[in-house]
Amino acid sequence: MDAPPPPPRKRGRPAKHAKLGNHGSALVTTQLNSRTVVAAVVGLPDTATAAISKNKKDISNSNSGRKGEGNNGMEDVEMMEQTIPPGRRPGQRGRPRKKTVLMVPKKRESGAAAAAGKAAGNSISDRELRNEDVKDAPFMDAVVKVFCVHTEPNFSLPWQRKRQFSSNSSGFIINDRRVLTNAHSVEHHTQVKVKKRGSDTKYLATVLAIGTECDIAMLTVSNDEFWEDVTPVEFGSLPRLQDAVTVVGYPIGGDTISVTSGVVSRIEVTSYVHGATELLGVQASLCIDAAINAGNSGGPAFNDRGECVGIAFQSLKHDDAENIGYVIPTPVINHFITDYVRNGDYTGFPILGIEWQKMENPDLRKALGMSANQKGVRIRRVEPTAPAAKQLQSSDILLSFDGIDIANDGTVPFRHGERIGFSYLVSQKYTGESARVRILRESKIKECDIHLANHKRLVPAHIKGKPPSYYILAGIVFAAISVPYLRSEYGKDYDYDAPVKLLDKLLHAMSQTEEEQLVVVSQVLVADINIGYEDIVNTQVLAFNGTPVRNLKHLANMVETCDGQFLRFDLEYQQIVVLEAAAAKAATPEILSTHCIPSAMSDDLKT
Repeated sequence: MDAPPPPPRKRGRPAKHAKLGNHGSALVTTQLNSRTVVAAVVGLPDTATAAISKNKKDISNSNSGRKGEGNNGMEDVEMMEQTIPPGRRPGQRGRPRKKTVLMVPKKRESGAAAAAGKAAGNSISDRELRNEDVKDAPFMDAVVKVFCVHTEPNFSLPWQRKRQFSSNSSGFIINDRRVLTNAHSVEHHTQVKVKKRGSDTKYLATVLAIGTECDIAMLTVSNDEFWEDVTPVEFGSLPRLQDAVTVVGYPIGGDTISVTSGVVSRIEVTSYVHGATELLGVQASLCIDAAINAGNSGGPAFNDRGECVGIAFQSLKHDDAENIGYVIPTPVINHFITDYVRNGDYTGFPILGIEWQKMENPDLRKALGMSANQKGVRIRRVEPTAPAAKQLQSSDILLSFDGIDIANDGTVPFRHGERIGFSYLVSQKYTGESARVRILRESKIKECDIHLANHKRLVPAHIKGKPPSYYILAGIVFAAISVPYLRSEYGKDYDYDAPVKLLDKLLHAMSQTEEEQLVVVSQVLVADINIGYEDIVNTQVLAFNGTPVRNLKHLANMVETCDGQFLRFDLEYQQIVVLEAAAAKAATPEILSTHCIPSAMSDDLKT
């Protein structure tokens, strides 16, 4: 929530902005006010050639994606799966950027081996032989192909799951017998297998941790054979602009490893589509000979010294932009790994828990008591569930965070000639840590230590592998709203097609308590007992028998323990549903049997 308010919604259908990859991940197209994650972006010229194979074939960057179901994603940013046709486009100017290929020399074949080759009819010219005398860098052997079988929840019929499907992606080996890949590559996994380069064996893998916000997952393999003759990848520092980057992975279009080269074109806090968050990111322009397709997700990005500087995870799809890929940079990766080592699991990126406003207008600064040399941002709202709510309040001026002054536009110094959103400072902290902030309140400067915690959204961006909750009474299905639920009900454009009341709560509402949920009537399974209520769909339940509904479990408990004659549900839009208590409870088992539903409520509501 540490970001300025989103712009007002415009009428009509806007241009597409973000798209999930073919891994079936939960994504949010509308930017939510949340913590910031930094990503790196690489700019991609259209053409580049690399002669590292015997036949001098162009190195392509195609990915192997999910098989089975269609794309559930969003449109402008996708999980490194946007197809970009090869070759220079009409009207494009400028010379293609040279492609950087990491190679080390290898020994020439012995005379006997060369003679054997000729005897077999393989006539090789001297020039072709010289091209054979190169070998790709040894760290490429640490790049693996990830095979995952997914079984997603069925939010429309929450008592069952969808048909399973499979996907292919990339990953790479790090120290301590661990493998890193993207979170969206193994989301809702049933089985995960990995295969090393040049091997014909797939090894069963165990998922150790999934970081939904940063789109990183950690795997391990119990079979000792998998770890033989492999050198783990070493991490490098955050790259600088114009640094060469080589992305390695297993994209669609083939089974062998693929290499894509480019340069770092931008480093800033960017939106992570899968996690519905904002973190540091690296934007890269990739100089490629083929499309960026499904399967490159999770592959490492190397610098010219062979050090990993990021993980490929999404690309930009837009009419006015071409060949833009995004890499999760090492500060975010190291945060994820350190978090897992400290806690034995992924605990997430903390937030300060505020919404803020820029203070660039001089009259506004003067009216709020700021002197000419003071800079900062105005706090608009504080999350009621955030620890900061005990110390910060609306219209406080946030002057600094951990001793670093915040500018009127909300940025802080980053590197030479660069500034970045101050939410980057928050994302560098770990859950449970504290930060020293300086504020201006009624023209007086105050300092306080703020405890940092995870973000509690009223409408969660993920359900983190848990089955969806539901409760059924007399054929009326009650459910809790989440972003995956909205996407399931309204498709990839749910943020424009869902009911306005639900979208308003998704974008602007804050949880008042830790356990608060948005409960709706999901659908009505038609029966004689619920006649007249058949058309109620995805409408919020506000109260039961006059008592406000806090969450789905609270509603189920109130209904089950009610001993009154009637059951009254107050809904949004001033609608009410009234049922006779005894008749409604008596009719429920028969309706469940008709629709082959095993239970009237999900397991999490029974405890």
